[in-house]
Amino acid sequence: MAPHRKRAKTLAEVEKWAYDLEHKIRSELNFAIDGGVVKVDSLRLQEELGVVGGREPRWAIARKFAPDIAETRLLDIQVNVGRTGAINPFAVLEPVEIGGVIVKLATLHNEDLIVAKDLRVGDWVQVKRAGEVIPQIIAPIPEKRTGAEKPWRMPKKCPVCGTPLTREEDEAAIYCPNIICPGRQLEGLVHFTSRGAMDIRGLSYARIEQLVQEGLVKDPGDLYSLTHEQLLELEGYADKGTDALITAIQASKSQPLNRLLNALGIRHVGAIAAQLLAQHFGTLDALMAASADDILNVRGIGATIANGVVAYFSDPGGQKLIDKLRRAGLDFKEPRAVAAGGALSGKTIVITGTLPTLSRTKATSMIEAAGGRVTGSVSKSTDFLVAGEEAGSKLEKAKSLGVAIIDEAELLRRINRPATSST
Repeated sequence: MAPHRKRAKTLAEVEKWAYDLEHKIRSELNFAIDGGVVKVDSLRLQEELGVVGGREPRWAIARKFAPDIAETRLLDIQVNVGRTGAINPFAVLEPVEIGGVIVKLATLHNEDLIVAKDLRVGDWVQVKRAGEVIPQIIAPIPEKRTGAEKPWRMPKKCPVCGTPLTREEDEAAIYCPNIICPGRQLEGLVHFTSRGAMDIRGLSYARIEQLVQEGLVKDPGDLYSLTHEQLLELEGYADKGTDALITAIQASKSQPLNRLLNALGIRHVGAIAAQLLAQHFGTLDALMAASADDILNVRGIGATIANGVVAYFSDPGGQKLIDKLRRAGLDFKEPRAVAAGGALSGKTIVITGTLPTLSRTKATSMIEAAGGRVTGSVSKSTDFLVAGEEAGSKLEKAKSLGVAIIDEAELLRRINRPATSST
């Protein structure tokens, strides 16, 4: 048995091993680790406990270390433009090593967060890598201030196209409303081709940026008119790879409506809302003809999403893109799902917080496979809320509405029991 492994007989021994692994053994290893795994040491019990979703064992659980924290200087705060027009501030840091990685940038989310933390350009700040991946600023270090630090304010105009920025009531995000803003278009193209949307393999961020810079692509509709000859003239393209890319682009025309709606980057419409809208309306034309009140009749869709959909299809830029995609031959229909008598058939479920072992995507897939439907907001029609750690306002709303609240373990129990006994 390797020296950093241990066979434990009690939970207390497991806790001691986990502590030693993080605070002692970790520093002695000649390779980096970000946590440990605890497994049931019995083949009989492993077989009895089984797996979740055909791949995730119930008899094993990962324990992540607390994130490393470092101090460095906040050199600047800059912004970029997201695919929906959201203006995203980020921190430019004096390079610092955290967990073996050199960190130069960190997310700041929105202006309200910057103001609440009283972050100033020139500050010394504490930085961590959230989940050992995404760098975040925890807080400034006020005692190190010299008086030369400067408060930061969000620009009034889009840094890419110059359009005046807008902020809706009760929203933290600030937006560029220009649907043809070049900054929005690049990020929109990246999202359009991503795995959760039209799933066009072979189009990396760098390749999409190259296509935009060469003037070959301005919006998603232009992807479908790319030719073999055009691509071969670009640096980095060869016959075989070009053929595969053209094939992947053409194949995406048959993606179902829910993926297209997600791909379009309609404000407030993610994968779940896109699925609900596609299943309800069946065709893109029916959705485009719908009023906000019509869309509100879709279970799980609220006023914010309904207004976002109507605004998108009322915008000349949105209409122009749809016309271009129609001429390219995309399928604007949603295959009708065959009703299945799953354990969660007919149930409307909301997930909030971080679940112990399941990612949000995995939990959603399992619920849908069992016949349930996952929505993004809690209402009287919600059957139950699955709550994990750091659950927010959805938990409080569920309590106020009397919606049943369960944890991951109960969700798995309901998914795995016979459909006839589902409650």
